[in-house]
Amino acid sequence: MVNKEVPRRRRWWRWLLEAALLAAVLLAIHLYQTRNTVRGEAPGFSARLLDGSPVSLQDYRGKPLLLQFWATWCPVCNLEQGSIDAIARDHAVLSVALDDASPAEIRAWMSGKGVRYAVIADPSGQIAAAFGVQGVPTSIILDAGGVIRFVEVGYTTGPGLRLRLWWAGI
Repeated sequence: MVNKEVPRRRRWWRWLLEAALLAAVLLAIHLYQTRNTVRGEAPGFSARLLDGSPVSLQDYRGKPLLLQFWATWCPVCNLEQGSIDAIARDHAVLSVALDDASPAEIRAWMSGKGVRYAVIADPSGQIAAAFGVQGVPTSIILDAGGVIRFVEVGYTTGPGLRLRLWWAGI
């Protein structure tokens, strides 16, 4: 009986060690991907939406905000668009298109995807640079006071984004 328990215990410890190692690797990747993104108070900006109306980050104070950086040419961004659009029905979403495409081309792409949330065209990357964004998609969650609470680079699930928005609203 003792002989059977020792191998089981070793297997349990080995599994635990492997899980901890995997978690450490994933954390290291996340920290590397977000190493240059701004932390704390979000940098303010004013811009124009694709429809020409003015928008400012200050307009979203008082509620959590998903600030989404993406591009029409990005396949991972395309995968996320449905989730982002669904989230925009219940939460504040402002997206920044980092494209060389014209606003008309971005609007046509959005129309083809059925996307209806607010989009800013940032072909020069000024807004992205202010936030330290270096790749797309990048999801930044701000709390009601305009403080950056979460930064995710790469694919993020709809439920994961909703959970972060909820957490930012507490």
